[in-house]
Amino acid sequence: MTGLLGPAEIRELAARLGVVPTKKLGQNFVHDPNTVRRIVTAAGLTPDDVALEVGPGLGSLTLALLPVAAHVHAVEIDPALAGALPETAARFVGPDAGRLTVHRADALRVRAAELADPAPTALVANLPYNVAVPVVLHLLAELPSLRHGLVMVQKEVADRLTAGPGSKVYGVPSVKLAWYARARAAGRVPPNVFWPVPNVDSGLVAFTRREPPRHDVPRERVFAVVDAAFAQRRKTLRAALAGWAGGADRAAAALTAAGVDPGARGESLTVEQFAAITASAPTVAAPEQ
Repeated sequence: MTGLLGPAEIRELAARLGVVPTKKLGQNFVHDPNTVRRIVTAAGLTPDDVALEVGPGLGSLTLALLPVAAHVHAVEIDPALAGALPETAARFVGPDAGRLTVHRADALRVRAAELADPAPTALVANLPYNVAVPVVLHLLAELPSLRHGLVMVQKEVADRLTAGPGSKVYGVPSVKLAWYARARAAGRVPPNVFWPVPNVDSGLVAFTRREPPRHDVPRERVFAVVDAAFAQRRKTLRAALAGWAGGADRAAAALTAAGVDPGARGESLTVEQFAAITASAPTVAAPEQ
């Protein structure tokens, strides 16, 4: 890889564009070429992969993706950054810049039809801290073409996304990501590779798409059960799911039918068990009108 951005290039680009990083958009620009090389290597892209990058900013990671991917879709909400990215790519990577399509869009609202030519197969991104989890979940739901990915997020968020049942940080993000993919921690990134320097470490999360645990219950219904279970995580599932089931006794019946102890708590359950509870709901009498 050549033509990557260092601290001097980052400052020069930002000054030329009049860009000041904002907390509102979660902007922290990577200025260390070794870090972007590490991310691209860990992402395991093949020459056939179509990369989707969210929040490319000044282009640090984009420039590293263009020589190794068949195409790169970059989704950027900031109009100044989106407008400047093609020129930056042309300046630093030359002919490979022709593989880039920039979308001036909100990643939380982008649709598959906007990214269809060609369809993304890999999500590789330094995600804005403030929207990292909803962005990952939205894109996995919206883009069935995504087969794998590697994202950089706040270390605390990375721990939650990759946690397993029984962990203190296992929760809603852990279970919902597990519906779509198998995830694992892929390393830590120190604050000093960013401008401005955040006050937390970052973490890399790698994931590989998997089949949903069940096809006989809608994802939305399973996620509603997950949300209810963790809304009051200190309560037993019998109590936490009472509102969902129409009463504590009905919740207990649904749990028992799914082979789950009504006295258990949400943090001990796998995504497969949450799906089984959802599937058992028809066996519970409907709430009285």
